[in-house]
Amino acid sequence: QVQLVESGGGLVQPGGSLTLSCAASGFIFSSYFMRWYRQAPGKERQLVATISNGGGSRSYVDAVKGRFTISRDNAKNSVYLQMNSLKPEDTAVYYCNVLRDGAAYWGQGTQVTVSS
Repeated sequence: QVQLVESGGGLVQPGGSLTLSCAASGFIFSSYFMRWYRQAPGKERQLVATISNGGGSRSYVDAVKGRFTISRDNAKNSVYLQMNSLKPEDTAVYYCNVLRDGAAYWGQGTQVTVSS
């Protein structure tokens, strides 16, 4: 079955950096777009970044453009989110996501806290 496992979250000071990883299994990873979402306390889950199956196309929500970079390694069945110049408003649980055969699959999430 589809499994997504996120890692790499933590506590970081404003202006700092983190790289999130998502290890995927149970489907042909190289055939699917992958996405990162985030959910802050009391807010709806928000799409942060999308990468095409081959990695040649990427898109970002305006709030993270120029600071975050999504990438993938199809040989390792993994997708990454490099986050630079972090701000307190980036604090959230971050989830990776895949849409497969009309169903959305999620990992358990990884907490990112940006605070001094």
